[in-house]
Amino acid sequence: MNGTDLWTLAVIVGLALVTVLTRSFFFISNKSWQLPHWAQRGLQYAPIAALSAVVVPEIITVQGALISTWQDARLFAAAVGAGVYFWRRDVLLTIVAGMAVYLPLHLGLGW
Repeated sequence: MNGTDLWTLAVIVGLALVTVLTRSFFFISNKSWQLPHWAQRGLQYAPIAALSAVVVPEIITVQGALISTWQDARLFAAAVGAGVYFWRRDVLLTIVAGMAVYLPLHLGLGW
């Protein structure tokens, strides 16, 4: 088996079975069921929480450490982008406005 022992192969097959079983659990069941109201309400916030978990650290840190200066183009671009989004509720305009602030500061001033 070219360097793959029986134990490694068994673990891979076992993990694959567990993955398939847990992901298809909702399709295997014969009776329909509803999530509790508190779970449905909590899941409404999952996309914004996931997006925040990715975006916010990228804005406020540099290589894992908090930024130490206000001369960071990402701060100003994020502030302008957030302001434009709350003003117009347009995602494309938010991206364009944020980049219109970020690029001159980053490329022009070297921030």
